[in-house]
Amino acid sequence: MWYVSTRGMAPRVDFEGALFSGYAPDGGLFMPEEIPHLDRETLRAWSTLSYPGLVKELCALFIGPELIPRDDLHDLIDRAFRRFRLREVVRLARLRDGLNVLELWHGVTYAFKDLSLCCTAQFLQYFLEKRDKHVTVIVGTSGDTGSAAIESVQGAKNVDIIVLLPKGHCSKIQELQMTTVLKENVHVFGVEGTSDELDEPIKAMFADAAFARQHNLMSLNSINWARVLVQMAHHFYAYFQCAASLDTHPLPPVEVVVPTGAAGNVTAGCIAQKMGLPIRLVVAVNRNDIIHRAIQQGDFSLSAAVTPTLASAMDIQVPYNMERIFWLLSGSDSQVTRALMEQFEKTQGLKLPKELHSKLSEAVTSESVSDAAITQTMRRCWDENRYLLCPHSAVAVSCHYRQTAGQQPSVPRCCLAPASAAKFPEAVLAAGLSPETPDEILALEHKETRCTVMQREDDWTLMLRATVEDISRRWGATPCQPPSSQPGVGLLNMDTTFSIESQGS
Repeated sequence: MWYVSTRGMAPRVDFEGALFSGYAPDGGLFMPEEIPHLDRETLRAWSTLSYPGLVKELCALFIGPELIPRDDLHDLIDRAFRRFRLREVVRLARLRDGLNVLELWHGVTYAFKDLSLCCTAQFLQYFLEKRDKHVTVIVGTSGDTGSAAIESVQGAKNVDIIVLLPKGHCSKIQELQMTTVLKENVHVFGVEGTSDELDEPIKAMFADAAFARQHNLMSLNSINWARVLVQMAHHFYAYFQCAASLDTHPLPPVEVVVPTGAAGNVTAGCIAQKMGLPIRLVVAVNRNDIIHRAIQQGDFSLSAAVTPTLASAMDIQVPYNMERIFWLLSGSDSQVTRALMEQFEKTQGLKLPKELHSKLSEAVTSESVSDAAITQTMRRCWDENRYLLCPHSAVAVSCHYRQTAGQQPSVPRCCLAPASAAKFPEAVLAAGLSPETPDEILALEHKETRCTVMQREDDWTLMLRATVEDISRRWGATPCQPPSSQPGVGLLNMDTTFSIESQGS
């Protein structure tokens, strides 16, 4: 399995190369050169698998056994899910009026990011140990990505992680999940700015290619292909749990509602569709609605500013994984994708070509949900089911309520739930409900914290560079070898850089 850039100007790489890369050298994102199609019998066979079993099958399709032998791959995935609170890892809640909620938040940080990041970190450490390498991961987060990334690599001997969080823009619990981790390889900064603003010094680090190479920088956000790969399992599991029967021809559809910011989970769903999974995708966003406008009107352009919402982890202006979706729907046309994204980067807005917009609106539908609708949905779900939703999950469930108006849906529908309500007591209170907080989250209040503040007047890029240089001195980092021009060489063996994000999806 080879991976190519959505912009078509970079050498193809293997899975190891895609893993250790963020953006491709030409600014694009890596995608599989070929997407396998699953026949009916394979889908029927997979329908009995557990969630971890589906992750194993999907990863085996996209990771060559010459890179990670099958037995090693299974061991890595089993190890990744070892600390989840449920043996089955995820759980489907079947509620009133055909409401199905897939709980993706039973990992250590109570958010869906644990699922993909714990696996990605295992793959990362597998290759680092084989190559005897060290990397420094830089993460900008709007909430959940930072804590899940820290959890996935804290204490790892071959990885240091630097996290920038937007001080005052995360929930208190999200912030404590990051600042209470005191391991030597974890470095947390609280930035006096928004999640978009804190991305700027990170971009500056990776824009300095020589510096990034010298210090072996990388990222783990949802631009990283490995995370999208694992997230495909959400859609397969949702389908198999909700489909009425796999004995009919054609296979029955299931609608999957995906709350998103950066479109990583949506991208995973679109690839699952291409593989033959008969799902209908609904994109659910908050008032930061660039994806919704792109689907409805073909308008892929930035708003004047990010709108703060109760679903704060989805308060994102630039859903970078949409580039992957444009590439998929344009028939893997890298020339079209490159032209579109270069225009977007230059003007911060574009009108999608008519054919691409038509394909996008056929592949997915969308809704934008207000804060008022979020709190109303949280209250209704509690009143009808005694079930607490986090505000992000409520964005998805609001779509379900709008569609059904109290009736059973004509097609089975599954709403993805990215986080536990326990992480967002402020939103639960705003909905007029009582938070239910697990003891381990309450205990965060009493733990020692460590966080370096980046004040508005500080030079954030300079502070970040100094931290990276200190880490490299401790590890005795030396520049990598010159890049190989051979197509398919893993990027760990090349001069390249890597880049983690705000939540999104």
